[in-house]
Amino acid sequence: MTTIRRFCCNDLLRFTSVNLDHLTETFNMSFYMTYLARWPDYFHVAEGPGKQIMGYIMGKVEGQGESWHGHVTAVTVGPEYRRQQLAKKLMNLLEDISDKIDKAYFVDLFVRASNTPAIKMYEKLGYVIYRRVLRYYSGEEDGLDMRKALSRDVEKKSIIPLKRPVTPDELEYD
Repeated sequence: MTTIRRFCCNDLLRFTSVNLDHLTETFNMSFYMTYLARWPDYFHVAEGPGKQIMGYIMGKVEGQGESWHGHVTAVTVGPEYRRQQLAKKLMNLLEDISDKIDKAYFVDLFVRASNTPAIKMYEKLGYVIYRRVLRYYSGEEDGLDMRKALSRDVEKKSIIPLKRPVTPDELEYD
């Protein structure tokens, strides 16, 4: 049976196996610790029998006004645990927290333009491509900024796609 629970410091020493996927963006320990300290509600792990880490999601809430939103910084599931809807469950959890607790207008995420399986999964979850970010990944590969409107965005203004690509220096960061 799978348990989804809040990520804790000890998990940082146990989640390496799910980070080995070449499409998973990895970060240094201080980055993970910052998220754990600042946005603990947005950092969860899926744990299987024997306390094996199956996947995790890490995110935050940011922005101002109608740009107030939940952001998925990373979601990944180990290859041996895919096709069990774990990513969907983790995404739904982050969306619910963004919608019901933080009253965000939308959830966004960035995905490599070449990661077709992930793009299709996000589209099935209701995300749309909001804009293309040129050379977002290591200055080489384009990223897609995908968004899903939440209940506060009644008119769905947050997901109206931009007509032109942007560069990383045009992105707003909090």
